[in-house]
Amino acid sequence: MQRIRETVCEIPKGRVASYGQIAEIAGIHRGARQVGYTLRHLPKGHAVPWHRVVQSSGRIAFDKNGPQFERQQNRLIIEGVTVSAGRIDMNRYRWQPDLDELLWKPTSAWDES
Repeated sequence: MQRIRETVCEIPKGRVASYGQIAEIAGIHRGARQVGYTLRHLPKGHAVPWHRVVQSSGRIAFDKNGPQFERQQNRLIIEGVTVSAGRIDMNRYRWQPDLDELLWKPTSAWDES
């Protein structure tokens, strides 16, 4: 869904959000699974920073032995996020947009085509 992709694109570098948080901001009640589905099915060559979305506990959702886990962990580390044993400190790195940011954000550059 476009609202999910746009919301994920709003997460600043060096910050993370949970699947449920993205669903709530995008206006999808109890839509954490829908966020996961949308991120799993992004088209090749997309610019959506999917790696900034983690479980509400701060854990990376992928299997620790898989390539996606390493890819997400490495991207977060490059952005300055500390990842310890596959977990991010949500108190430190959680994206917490204020009301003005949510209401007056610029329109997304996401292109449906």
